[in-house]
Amino acid sequence: MRQTDPEHIAIAKSSGIKIDWKDGHHSEYTLQYLRDHCPCATCAEAHPDAPTAPNPLQLYKPKLRMEKVEPVGQYAIRIHWSDGHNAGIYSYDYFREICPCRECKPPQA
Repeated sequence: MRQTDPEHIAIAKSSGIKIDWKDGHHSEYTLQYLRDHCPCATCAEAHPDAPTAPNPLQLYKPKLRMEKVEPVGQYAIRIHWSDGHNAGIYSYDYFREICPCRECKPPQA
């Protein structure tokens, strides 16, 4: 086991994922942040480093939810989204890489 492996993962399908890491770090990911950072090939190609732009013509946007979350081996989870997408496999290394906290992503000057 590595110090950067998750100690505890709390999943709230309507709000996001919280991870306590073995090294004492804590990460919180909102639904939209996770959906915008989907690691699948299609999404990575669509937005390699930026969140997806909202559709200005869309009148109503249903609230984003995680419909189902399932483990992938001992290294990742797959999220089934309410928008029908489920191709992204979020490895624990990827979760740590995209941690949005101030310590991991200091404010830009």
